[in-house]
Amino acid sequence: MASTWQKAQEFYSWVLESGDPRTAPWPLVHSPLPVTLLFASYLSVVKLGPLYMRQRKALELRGLLIAYNLTMMALSSYMFYEQMARVCWWFFFSKVIELLDTVFFILRKKQEQVTFLHVYHHGTMLFNWWSGVKYVPGGQAFFIGMLNSFVHIFMYGYYALASLGPQMHRYLWWKRYLTIMQLCQFVAIAAHSSYNLFTECPFPDGFNTAVFLYILSLIALFLHFYYRTYLKGKQEKLT
Repeated sequence: MASTWQKAQEFYSWVLESGDPRTAPWPLVHSPLPVTLLFASYLSVVKLGPLYMRQRKALELRGLLIAYNLTMMALSSYMFYEQMARVCWWFFFSKVIELLDTVFFILRKKQEQVTFLHVYHHGTMLFNWWSGVKYVPGGQAFFIGMLNSFVHIFMYGYYALASLGPQMHRYLWWKRYLTIMQLCQFVAIAAHSSYNLFTECPFPDGFNTAVFLYILSLIALFLHFYYRTYLKGKQEKLT
């Protein structure tokens, strides 16, 4: 038992000390405990939030949503424009902020939006980008952040328009193409990560492999979402 505890302590010390020294003093980076607590709190909100809202009226949050989505558009534009180690931290922190997407769905009683894909994507990105900022800030990691920030400019633009009310729905016909853009992003990241495994690239192979496998899971989930949302209904109508 003592040996197991000692090994756990040694592993935790390795996790703390083996990161990039440039990012160690930055908020939420040095230890995995803050993001683990954030993740646990997030899952608690996902589980308990709908129970809290069950006997309460749905909140509209229109002004807050417009401000939030425009802010996320601006932050995504900044991160897309200027990628470096410090901006990688902002990209990681944007994943913390994006947990509010789920909170807003719950407060508005749009529980159908809080799918496994939604929770999986938002929750795992916390740990993915904490690892990225702590161990491999900058370098090849910029490519993922750059692509994702570019897509998020359009995604939060879509959300900002949608938050203006039902009168805007006729202008939101391009939601399907937003999903296609997300899928193209994942394919590009998968190709980039797999290519790095077979070239003389100083970026650690372990991270490239982890990114590649994670992106495959997102491709599978988003393809399932695309089929269920845009194709299945049409096929059922035809039959």
